[in-house]
Amino acid sequence: MSSPARIIRRATPLLRASLVRRAAPCAVRIAAAAPVFRQTVALPRFASAVALKEAAAEEEAPERVLPVLKEKDLATLRRQRNIGVSAHIDSGKTTLTERILFYTGRIRDIHEVRGRDAVGAKMDSMELEREKGITIQSAATFADWEAGVAPGEEGIDETEWSAGKRGRYAINIIDTPGHVDFTIEVERALRVLDGAVLVLCAVSGVQSQTITVDRQMKRYNVPRLAFINKMDRAGSNPFRVVGQLRGKLKMNAAAVQVPIGSEADFRGVVDLVRMKAVYNEGVKGVDVVESDEIPAELRDLVEEKRAEMIEALAEGDDTFCDLFLNEQPYTTYDIASAMRRATVGLKFTPVFMGSAFKNTGVQPLLDGVCAYLPNPAEAPAEALDTSLPASAPPVPLVPAAQAPLVGLAFKLEEGRYGQLTYMRIYQGTLKRGGLIYNARTGKKVKVPRLVRMHSDEMEDVDSIGPGEICAMFGVECSSGDTFTDGTSTFSMNSMFVPEPVISLSIRPEGNETPNFSRALNRFQKEDPTFRVHVDAESQETIISGMGELHLDIYVERMKREYNVSCVTGKPRVAFRETITSSSTFDYVHKKQSGGAGQFGKVKGYLEPMEMDPDTGKDTAFENRVVGGNIPTQYIPAIEKGFVEALDRGMLTGHPINGCRFVLEDGGAHVQDSSELAFRLAALGAFKEAFNKARPVILEPVMSVEVVAPIEFQGSVIGALNQRKGTIIDTEVRDDEFTLTAEVALNDMFGYSSQLRGMTQGKGEFSMEYKTHAPVMPNIQKDMVEAYRKKQLSK
Repeated sequence: MSSPARIIRRATPLLRASLVRRAAPCAVRIAAAAPVFRQTVALPRFASAVALKEAAAEEEAPERVLPVLKEKDLATLRRQRNIGVSAHIDSGKTTLTERILFYTGRIRDIHEVRGRDAVGAKMDSMELEREKGITIQSAATFADWEAGVAPGEEGIDETEWSAGKRGRYAINIIDTPGHVDFTIEVERALRVLDGAVLVLCAVSGVQSQTITVDRQMKRYNVPRLAFINKMDRAGSNPFRVVGQLRGKLKMNAAAVQVPIGSEADFRGVVDLVRMKAVYNEGVKGVDVVESDEIPAELRDLVEEKRAEMIEALAEGDDTFCDLFLNEQPYTTYDIASAMRRATVGLKFTPVFMGSAFKNTGVQPLLDGVCAYLPNPAEAPAEALDTSLPASAPPVPLVPAAQAPLVGLAFKLEEGRYGQLTYMRIYQGTLKRGGLIYNARTGKKVKVPRLVRMHSDEMEDVDSIGPGEICAMFGVECSSGDTFTDGTSTFSMNSMFVPEPVISLSIRPEGNETPNFSRALNRFQKEDPTFRVHVDAESQETIISGMGELHLDIYVERMKREYNVSCVTGKPRVAFRETITSSSTFDYVHKKQSGGAGQFGKVKGYLEPMEMDPDTGKDTAFENRVVGGNIPTQYIPAIEKGFVEALDRGMLTGHPINGCRFVLEDGGAHVQDSSELAFRLAALGAFKEAFNKARPVILEPVMSVEVVAPIEFQGSVIGALNQRKGTIIDTEVRDDEFTLTAEVALNDMFGYSSQLRGMTQGKGEFSMEYKTHAPVMPNIQKDMVEAYRKKQLSK
């Protein structure tokens, strides 16, 4: 084993400085802390009832008696894991999930993606998914897995772990889409999960959707393991991928395995924690064989990568840092328990390796899920108490079975027996036949049927406890609704929903049928990123979404599921308008035409606003009126006028983003002022200020990733330059290259056909929304002129 001193000498200067800087305070902090505080230092995400209660007291929150987390609850929770499997498209995510289900005994045989054997993968239950070979909807399932007890988990000591004590773990799994157009499926899954497996291709490494998924995981503080898949492919290089995780995603990641054999000769891994060689043998790799004999040709590499893993752990865990820097001996248990603390604390990402298609390395990954990802008691959740002021701190939820019920509806589906609502239970117990309350609507509903999902199959249950994921039939609600048992006034924050970037007109072939409206209403309810509206000018039905594939799938589903064939128009880009400087307004709306008059005066300013990363909002109304110059009953009407003005910009009629309306003063008339007068005053004031604030038109800019054979590199770069793209990065491998660029979505139409033609069908690309950016001045001038002529011609 490498000594700490040797490792620090070999460490990078930045890491070395960090380790040395933290050496002294690290030991003092841990040693001097009280027992409960020491526990929370080691496990930042751990939410024991005691720790949460003390934290609430420190923040001077209102005194509240938290439910007690009993030993019986803890015993159950320690054996639960809620995980998602996420990746860039074609990284082998669904193939991996299929193997997990097979090895856990959840399915009897393995079937491949794309339905090559006329069956298809279990988690791709939709016919379109099996035809196209992609995941369109997230799918939930559950499985049991026997693994060693988790090192360092509360209630587990070193003796039990070292003796090889094992337990049976219940794992809830959600398989999510890899295509960026279906990113809302990933978003809402990660909102309710405690941990995740980030799957990467051993050849392609970190790709565009990998970056998006990582951002989503960070948004919801989801600890993750990384799994480098496709280790059997030519050109696989797992340690290059680990470098990308550290460089591109800024993760403190390290390999916890070293591959035995490479590419077609890949046959197993070396476990760097326990220093054992692990092989898959038998039919479909069902037998896991461990050996203390590490292949001689790998011993130097194993020592090197183990030292790197130790470095990363010292950087991510204070307790291990103390041992490391004081050159004290550390055991295998010390390493494993530090890895668990750092992973749960979002300070370390263990990287596993394997080939799901070749049935290699999947069982060790399952062991890692049980060992290093958090149980529901270690993944704290919070809710807002709506009976308290908005400024009150959130209330910690305790996953106790006897506590008042709190659950979050995170996904809706149209099932054979009505609406199917997926629910994560955070606190209390949900029972079939019980009454629950929707915190948003205040309505009381009965739960007629409760099921656990296995892709498109169901298993009826009588009750579901804390930390579990289930589905309900016959409960009308919206995605993101909180349900309680009526004894509390809790409401949980919903998920982040990105804005659509592309639209197109749609109409049914022939006469409109009720099924057309029924399908659109259903899809809107199930998918928050799918929007429908009727254009005020053309009276056309417009559908909006995250990309062409997103909308194409819904058009195809309308034909298959509702027997409605549709005609669609040319895709339209979701342009926006915004302001680039502040401007004041002092506007009076006054009308005297006999009878009751109208009078409303508003004064204030309009200023640019950045998007709030927590709420996703980039528009706001702020009332700073003092002294009663505007009666308080008219303030909501002014805000309503501001919101109405955002719907249609003055340049081209597109929605307005990125501005804050600050109301400072105004005036009212005793007889002539009304809500209507102040709403119209706000509309006029906004128009006045908007035109003075240097408005610009924004267009969606996409992050585009192209992978193609090296001989076509020049043609690909030239084509993107012609589309006014900005080349961000180019990475060249043995016989192919990966290019990353930023291109306006309006310039990307038709690129798929062009890329296939210039690369002889061998190139592929993916793109995801990056940001909205100002269009070129000449383009803005043309767009404004075209809009003006259109308005004059009416």
